[in-house]
Amino acid sequence: MRTDLFDFELPTERIALRPAHPRDSARLLVVEPGARLHDRVVTDLPQWLREGDQIVVNDTKVIAAQLKGRRIGRETEPKIEATLIKRLDGSRWQALVKPAKKLAPGDVVRFGNEGKVCLLGHLDAEVEEKGKEGAVTLSFSFHGPTLDSAISDLGSPPLPPYIASRRAPDEQDAADYQTMFAVNEGAVAAPTAGLHFTPALETALRERGVGLNRITLHVGAGTFLPVKADDTSEHRMHAEWGTISADVADTLNTARARGGRVVAVGTTSMRLLESAATENGIIQPFTDETAIFITPGYRFRAVDILLTNFHLPRSTLFMLVSAFSGLETMKQAYKHAIKSGYRFYSYGDACLLFREDS
Repeated sequence: MRTDLFDFELPTERIALRPAHPRDSARLLVVEPGARLHDRVVTDLPQWLREGDQIVVNDTKVIAAQLKGRRIGRETEPKIEATLIKRLDGSRWQALVKPAKKLAPGDVVRFGNEGKVCLLGHLDAEVEEKGKEGAVTLSFSFHGPTLDSAISDLGSPPLPPYIASRRAPDEQDAADYQTMFAVNEGAVAAPTAGLHFTPALETALRERGVGLNRITLHVGAGTFLPVKADDTSEHRMHAEWGTISADVADTLNTARARGGRVVAVGTTSMRLLESAATENGIIQPFTDETAIFITPGYRFRAVDILLTNFHLPRSTLFMLVSAFSGLETMKQAYKHAIKSGYRFYSYGDACLLFREDS
């Protein structure tokens, strides 16, 4: 499909720079088949679900993947910023760096040069390999848990570029940019639909008879990237690691067999569930990477309802929701959301989508 079919104009003032407080006070646009739209708030979510439905959340935890330092070992020491995007082994990470032109294979970057020093001293990394568009492989001087501790001490949460370009990250973001379910470290971006949940909302859902299940997908930096190819068939997704336990798979399969619906919280949960589902819709235990790319025409096998935020134009995420609820329906929904003052992107409001063929 042509990528420009998924384009739309979004006024800058619609981009949220801070989340709603409390989290479940965010607005909720309910989108039913046929573009039937309902303006609600997140606390209304239980009213749209029924006993036996099963919510699935992503319990990944965002690491302090944004590092600042300087190149050392040459005459000049330019400042370098790195965003870790994928762990390769105990001491090596793939990263996006800027300015990439200042680095070459064999260079050493010392992180923590601006008064922020970890207990183990400065954190050095050698540029092992340099790829395209700012991608490098960094080999760190520490290994395993010691490296993890140093990154945690020196780094900061990597806010999406559409927020970071408009204000500096601060200590509040360290709390705001984690969901209440975050336990398994490894993501470099938050599964933002989960940011709307509070203990009170979880209690209300359980009282409604709705189950809550946890799976893990470590979200990568590719979630922020627009599709640059003219046709969606030419785009390649970044692989992300995920896992679904046998117990969760059994719970979801049993619930669906009894008429319950699977409600994915976020496109990350959706992509992992669909990656683990067989052709006849049975969700299997899963521990692997997935690079699934969902566009209109995809036949959904595992998910019946999707809670998600409002996404970037020309993004793989807007393509996914268009596949789920219909492109024309989502264009109408987004047009209504923009006109009605909904807040967009990671810290923005939410929408509850029902599958087009439901």
